[in-house]
Amino acid sequence: MGRGRAKAKQTKVARDLKYRTHETDFGALAQELHGSKSDTEPSAPEEGDDEWAGYQDPRSD
Repeated sequence: MGRGRAKAKQTKVARDLKYRTHETDFGALAQELHGSKSDTEPSAPEEGDDEWAGYQDPRSD
């Protein structure tokens, strides 16, 4: 028991996805798929910056 509700919900979601009209930004999708460079990529740390400078090994006590 309970499988009927899950299947009905899946069917409802699938039908909604199939028939709903979506505003798709194909330009952004193409950039994401092709891996083009953008400002959202994390920058590399500068030479003087140490990412682990504040880390203290808990086993060293």
